[in-house]
Amino acid sequence: QVQLVESGGGLVQAGGSLRLTCTASGRTFSTIVMGWFRQAPGKEREFVADINGSASNTYYSDSVKGRFTISRDNAKNTAYLQMNNLKPEDTAVYYCAASLNGAPYRYWGQGTQVTVSS
Repeated sequence: QVQLVESGGGLVQAGGSLRLTCTASGRTFSTIVMGWFRQAPGKEREFVADINGSASNTYYSDSVKGRFTISRDNAKNTAYLQMNNLKPEDTAVYYCAASLNGAPYRYWGQGTQVTVSS
């Protein structure tokens, strides 16, 4: 079992930055693949980025590549999503998620709202 709590969302103008934080508990954090997803109003949830347990591999959706950076601090049981050059189309509820042992993402945080004004 893994519990996830996100924070760091808010309202920002286009071109601005935010950093989302996801703190995990319940399992050895370094064994967990951490992912970020988002869901905009009226749209399906979409993948944003993920990072493996050792932070040696990261993967991004094309829509955020070059603007967002995923990272983690295993000593703090925390994953981050640094979002730069934000655009109005990045407005969504952002969720962190955990994958164990190569299984699909099963554990989800409560979500944090990110709103980018034009």
